[in-house]
Amino acid sequence: MGEVGTTKVYENEKIIVWEFTLEPGEETPLHEHKHDYIFYIQNGSKLQVFGEEGNDLGTLDATTGSVFAFKVENGYLVSTDEKNLRVPVTHTAKNVGTSSYKEILVETKNRI
Repeated sequence: MGEVGTTKVYENEKIIVWEFTLEPGEETPLHEHKHDYIFYIQNGSKLQVFGEEGNDLGTLDATTGSVFAFKVENGYLVSTDEKNLRVPVTHTAKNVGTSSYKEILVETKNRI
């Protein structure tokens, strides 16, 4: 199973910081989120999310400058902000937009 980011840039006993890049048409490996996390979109695009069996879970219009926050709850990622999102912890994402997608993701090893 893949990692939650492209490159791990820092880790200590409390957090893990990832850079994440996805080129147009590129799809992540199937991966599982085990920690609560937030991410900041440095360069936005459209991301289509798929469940573990390949089922389409919808498209996220991930705009530059947006911030998303999720907690792990009963096998799902549940947004802790006003976005009201809920997706399985195990999924893939595909860049279906026309520009490179880039984010900074920070996992917390303790609950948010």
